[in-house]
Amino acid sequence: MAVRLVFLGKLADLAGASERELAAPIDWPALVEALQGELGEWLAGDKLKLAVNGAVLADKRALQARDGDEVALLPPVSGG
Repeated sequence: MAVRLVFLGKLADLAGASERELAAPIDWPALVEALQGELGEWLAGDKLKLAVNGAVLADKRALQARDGDEVALLPPVSGG
């Protein structure tokens, strides 16, 4: 019974891995608690997006992930 977190871009470097599993179910407060410290600044920022099973959430605080779900943490995109 787990939720798979996927860290993309710079977040993978900060997390020290591209993926991690957390016990299911997980909501926004549980995610913040699980990742506090290493990614806390990114989680608090407005530019971080979350996707659950490929669907980007309009409001990351609405996160409700269940067993088998994939939650991707999406950093802001830059480029030119």
